[in-house]
Amino acid sequence: MIEKEKAEIKRLSDMLDALNHKDATVIQQGVTELIDQHMKEKEKLAAEIERLRGVREVKLSAEAQKLSKMFSREITKKEQADMGTLKKVVRGIVVVHPMTALGREMGLKAVTGFSKKEF
Repeated sequence: MIEKEKAEIKRLSDMLDALNHKDATVIQQGVTELIDQHMKEKEKLAAEIERLRGVREVKLSAEAQKLSKMFSREITKKEQADMGTLKKVVRGIVVVHPMTALGREMGLKAVTGFSKKEF
């Protein structure tokens, strides 16, 4: 779900960037109706991007809250090297890397595992 919003934000941002690059040519033409239409399109895209970012943030926050209620601990380098075994031993483990959006939101400093039971 979160990936869909991310892709849509990227697509709309690219469209907005293309409109920003067209600014100079539209202004040089001097047609006020065309300039007004151009500005309205830019405002509409910017508003939609902000809305989607809000939706994405809410979904990340909900997932972060769900994970914070679970047992967590830092994953050692040895466990990271053999992640398959760890996932077999601890059923339902969710591993969060600190560089992902979820990890940054949660303020993680190391790769952390979340599980319903202690591991």
